[in-house]
Amino acid sequence: MRLIRRIVRDATFRGYSALDTLMRWESVRRGEKRNIFPYQENADAMFNSSLVYELAVLRPLAEPLLLQIEPSNPFYNETRRLLAILGWLKSMSADLVPDNSLLREFCRWVDSADYVPGLR
Repeated sequence: MRLIRRIVRDATFRGYSALDTLMRWESVRRGEKRNIFPYQENADAMFNSSLVYELAVLRPLAEPLLLQIEPSNPFYNETRRLLAILGWLKSMSADLVPDNSLLREFCRWVDSADYVPGLR
């Protein structure tokens, strides 16, 4: 879920393609293991910000980005894995996400009525 979040956020706010984010993901994970996880227990507060419906909201944003990765690309298998996860879900309208939700950090809002699964 975190990788799908990151793909959507990077595309929305940084202009990165899904491939750009996949290529950086290993470095992101290394940085977390070195600079975050060893110290997280010292934080004053920790919370899990994932939401039950999060992937359903991210699906119409992530799918078109992932479908741009060609079968000849070394990251294609990971792309297929992420698409398979998203494929199990029905899309949820972003209009149902509360205004104060942390999920808004990861999304630009689209009209879910315009979304067609699997369409590039």
